[in-house]
Order: sequence, then structure tokens, then C-alpha cells
Amino acid sequence: MLYSFCRALLRGIYGLLFRLEAKGIENVPDEGGVLLCSNHVSLFDPPTVGIKLERKVHFMAKMELFKIPGFGWLIRELGAFPVKRSGVSKESIKNSLKILRDGKVMGIFPEGSRNSDGAGKKGAASFALRSGAAVVPVAIIGNYKLFRKMKVVYGKPIDIAPFQEEPTTAVDLLTDEIMSKIQELKQQSQ
Repeated sequence: MLYSFCRALLRGIYGLLFRLEAKGIENVPDEGGVLLCSNHVSLFDPPTVGIKLERKVHFMAKMELFKIPGFGWLIRELGAFPVKRSGVSKESIKNSLKILRDGKVMGIFPEGSRNSDGAGKKGAASFALRSGAAVVPVAIIGNYKLFRKMKVVYGKPIDIAPFQEEPTTAVDLLTDEIMSKIQELKQQSQ
């Protein structure tokens, strides 16, 4: 209920302030575990990735945010779960895999931080291979300037089956594939 209300509110706000447009929503499966892998340009990215979808999207958020009175409760209710800044803890890994294995949607930014060099960290690929979730590359295009158009583009799911046949290199190869697909979406949509 709270998630639906906040999603509707943010759809209106993002539509007005950033003229947010979504493409490829049909590429996000209607059921089963889904890992949305997006580039990361701003603190505004988690809502951008999730608000145009009908399914609830869960995200990792730095632990310090959960210590802010009221705000911590709110983001937890909206599907966020804590992660330590120094690295992903065992608890965060367990939470991620549970979300995906329970057939839910999780958003992740494989670049790790905003404005990175575009290299991918291996967590997204590892979660996908361990959970069997669908991997959907996502590109956020624009820079959140008021009243300028922003886009979020959802690509076709990446077939992870071929990567599961190469256990020693699967995580590295799938990470490269995810980052490549995100770049392709960015280039095609600009």
C-alpha cells in the first residue's frame, strides 16, 4: 500500500520535474526473480529504475541511511535493505539471494558508485548465477536537470545459461556482458 502510494507520487514528481519516459517495460518479466542492472549517475536513480514498473523493486542502501529516524523506517518499508559501506556483508548477500529466489525484483548498480569509470563489479553477476534470476540491463539517460527529458530504458533479458556452463569464468564473463548491454542501451537511446 505504502509502496504503491509512493510510486504513484514519484511518477508524478519525476514526470513533472524530469519528464521521465520509460522504454522497454515489456522486457521486464511479470513474474519470477528479476535482477535489474543499471548504470548509476545520481542519488535519484533507484526511484528512476523502479517507479515505471508495476512490480516492487528492492535495493541495497548504505547502512547509515537506516539510522536516520523516520527515513530508515520508510526506505525499509519501500523495499530497501542495509549494506555496509566497506563492502557487501554476508547478511546483504543472503537478503539479495532471498529476494531473487522468492521471485521478487531487485535493482542493482553494477558500477558500484555514481560516476564510476563504467567498469562493473561482480556482485550482480554472482547474484544472477546463484539465484537463476532473469537479468535485465537498464540504462538511465539524462542528468536530472529540471524540466529536461530523462529516459529509463529496459533491455531484453540476458540469457545466463551459456555462462553457467563456464563455472570458472562465469562471473567475469557475465559481468562484462551486463556492462556491455548497459552501454549498448545508452548508445542506442541517445
